[in-house]
Amino acid sequence: MHKHPPQSAVNCMKCQYFRITWNPTHPRACSALGFKGREMPSTEVLRASGQPCLLFTPKPSHNHSHTPKDHTPNGWYG
Repeated sequence: MHKHPPQSAVNCMKCQYFRITWNPTHPRACSALGFKGREMPSTEVLRASGQPCLLFTPKPSHNHSHTPKDHTPNGWYG
């Protein structure tokens, strides 16, 4: 009999729906699923459904290689 490797939870930190809350008892949240908890949302989804989160959406990449046109050498914006 073949054993399938256990499913792994997705990385919530890389998901656009992941949020950190100010609530110390429920510090992690998923805005797509609408819940808060102590565990990472993807861990809760995996535990409840047996599958990785199907709503995972990577955060948009930000290109930090450009500098603003109005940036001055002393670090101030003019």
